[in-house]
Amino acid sequence: MLAPPFSPPPAALGLGTATFGREIDRPAAFQLLDHAVARGITHFDTAALYGAGAAEQILGEWLARHRDRRAGSHVATKIYPPYTPAAITAACTSSLQRLGLGFLDLLYLHKWDDRAKDPAALAALHELVRHGAVRAIGASNFDATQLATIHATQRQHGLTPFTFLQNNHNLAVREAEPGLRSYCATHAIQVVTYSPLGAGFLTGKHRDGVPPGTRFAYSPGHGDIYFNDVCRRRLARLEAVAHRTGIAMPHLAIAWVFHQAGINRVIVGGRGPEHIEQALAARAFDDPSLFSELGHD
Repeated sequence: MLAPPFSPPPAALGLGTATFGREIDRPAAFQLLDHAVARGITHFDTAALYGAGAAEQILGEWLARHRDRRAGSHVATKIYPPYTPAAITAACTSSLQRLGLGFLDLLYLHKWDDRAKDPAALAALHELVRHGAVRAIGASNFDATQLATIHATQRQHGLTPFTFLQNNHNLAVREAEPGLRSYCATHAIQVVTYSPLGAGFLTGKHRDGVPPGTRFAYSPGHGDIYFNDVCRRRLARLEAVAHRTGIAMPHLAIAWVFHQAGINRVIVGGRGPEHIEQALAARAFDDPSLFSELGHD
């Protein structure tokens, strides 16, 4: 008898704040945060870039209203280039001020830039950790070569290493492939992914263009990642499986990400509590055979 397909334990769930101050206002964001905490979510992911600082500001105001929850929460933010020592320190200080925090649990470099591999830039991150402004550092939107380059430099100079990687990963766009996850496991790097629905692409609602008010309408350049033959082929497979099984496309797409081996946390955003409930329901769904079929290329 053949052994049943292996299914790893589902990844943890974190709340993303990219919609704050852009797609939803402060009261809606507070409602989303309240619901997240009520459902056991304690990891909050934001960035200086989101809403030009508005997302950090809103999250900070909510944290100030709920100081009792800070001890059990984990706040991560991201800073954008330039990655000069002075700019890194200034960006971290600005994020702390907007968030109203004395320290960050996790600070990411938001995207690759050649200056990220400069020992002086990595030393600036090291100093933030050493002085208690940041507890851990990581990279977002780095590929395997870029991550390995940084790690080598950190080891060479005795600097605090990256211990987190956050990349876009879903059925359409896969930037946390098994090889990268294996590298991270070997080097004690936690893998965090975002956009399990591909900014809505995997719901199928963009078949005839970009509807007003959607993520691609707010960030047109984001669509370039998805509107190509590879992603459309993967979307067609998702549609076919959903049609055959009667399981909704978003449910299948989100569940697939949560059950990929080597992924520690999935960041899910949204505009209301229903999006958290959607993610929790998908996280609880487990069908290794379907997941294998969906991920097959």
